[in-house]
Amino acid sequence: MPARFRRSRPLTPTARVRRLRRRITTLFALTSAVGLVAMAVLAIRSDDARWREQLDRTMDADTSWAMGLLETDESGRLDTRVMADTMGTGCPPLTVLSLTPGTDTDLVVDRAPPRPCLSARPTDVREAAAAAVRDEEASAFDRRTTHGEPVRVFALPFYWPDAVEGDRPQGAIVTLSKTSSQGADHRRLTWLVSGGCVALMCLSAAVGHVLSGRAVRPALAALDQQEAFLADAAHDLRTPAASLRTLSETALRGETDGTEVLRRTLSLAQGMGRLVDGLLTRARLMSGTATLAREPLRLDQLVEDTVADAPLGEHRVTVRAEEAIVVADPDLVRRAVGNLLGNALVHGHAPGVPADVRITVARDGTVTVDDAGPGLPPQVAGALFERFRSGGGSTGLGLSIASWVAHAHGGSLTAAAGERGGARFTLRLPTSA
Repeated sequence: MPARFRRSRPLTPTARVRRLRRRITTLFALTSAVGLVAMAVLAIRSDDARWREQLDRTMDADTSWAMGLLETDESGRLDTRVMADTMGTGCPPLTVLSLTPGTDTDLVVDRAPPRPCLSARPTDVREAAAAAVRDEEASAFDRRTTHGEPVRVFALPFYWPDAVEGDRPQGAIVTLSKTSSQGADHRRLTWLVSGGCVALMCLSAAVGHVLSGRAVRPALAALDQQEAFLADAAHDLRTPAASLRTLSETALRGETDGTEVLRRTLSLAQGMGRLVDGLLTRARLMSGTATLAREPLRLDQLVEDTVADAPLGEHRVTVRAEEAIVVADPDLVRRAVGNLLGNALVHGHAPGVPADVRITVARDGTVTVDDAGPGLPPQVAGALFERFRSGGGSTGLGLSIASWVAHAHGGSLTAAAGERGGARFTLRLPTSA
C-alpha cells in the first residue's frame, strides 16, 4: 500500500498519557537547559571580563607611575632617564613612544627596554600606542610574544607637562603582562561550569521524569480503573446477556411456556441489576468518588436490620449480637455486611440443602459470619478478595467490595475455616473508643 494511503495505528489512552509524560519531561529538561546554558554563558563571560579588568588595572598603575617620572629637557624634548633610573624598563617592560613633531600619527620609540622580561612584536606595540593616542584613553589588546606566549598589551597616552585642556596626547607608554595563568584559570572555570551544566541538565531531566510521572499517575490510575470496570462489566454481563438472548429466541419459537419465560427473564434481570449495582459501587469506591461519611453507629442494630431485609427464603440465619458502637459510614458497612451474608447464603451450603448461617457481633466491632458449607476453595485462598476469584461461579465483587470497605475504615476482613467445616469471614471495624 502506498505510504500516503497508510494510516498510523491509533494510540490507546494509556499510550497517549505516557507520550504526554515524555513530552512533559522533554519540555522540563529543555527549559532547564536553556536557563542553565544562559547562566553558564553569563558566568564565563563575566569571569573573562573580570580577569582582564584586574590585569588592566595593574598595568594602568604601572604606566601611571612611569608617566609621573617623565620629564622634558631645556629644549622641550622628552627625557626618560629619570623613569629608566627609578623604575627600570625591563620588568615590567615599559616602552615609551612619542609623536614626531608636526604629525598626528607618526610614532617613534623614545625608550625601549634593553633586556625585557617579555618581548612583543613591534607592530603590536605600535598598534596599542596608536590606539591610545587616537582615542585619548587607555587601550588594551590580547596578543602573543615573539616566543608565542599569550600576553596583554596595555597602552596609556601621556601629555606634555605644560599641556592645557584640549591638547592632544604627545605619545603613549606601553607595557606587557603574561596572561597564561589567568587564561588557564579561566579555561578550568569554563570546563567546570560546562560540566556542572551537563550534570544539572541530566539531573533536571531525571527530576522532570519523576515529576511528570507523578503528574500523570492519577490519569493512568483512572484509565486502569476504567479498563478494570469495563473488563468487569464485559466479563460478568456476557453470560446473563447470552442467557437472556437464548431465552428470548426460545420464546419466539414458541418452545417454552410464556409464564416460565417471564419468570426466568425476571430472574436474569434481577441478577444483572445486582451485578451492575456491584460494579458501579466498586468503581465509585476505587475511584474515590464514594467518600466515607463517618459517624457513630450501632453495629449490632445495623447487622440485625440487614438480616431482616435480606431475602432468606428457606435459609436460616441466626444473629447473636452484643451492643457495639463503631465510627463508620452506615451505607458502606451495610453493603459490606449484606455482601458477606449474600456470599454465605449462596455458597455456604450443599446443593439442595438450605443454608445455616450464624452471625456474631462483638463489642470490639467484630462481625463474624459462619456457614456450614463446603468451606473455602484451596485454589483461591490467597486471592479470595480479588474480583473474579470467589471460586463459586460468581464474580467475587461482593467480597472485593466488603474488603475495600473494611480497609477504607482502618479495619480488616479475613477468611478462615469455620468450626462447622464451612467458611468464616471476620469483619473488624474501629470502635468509637
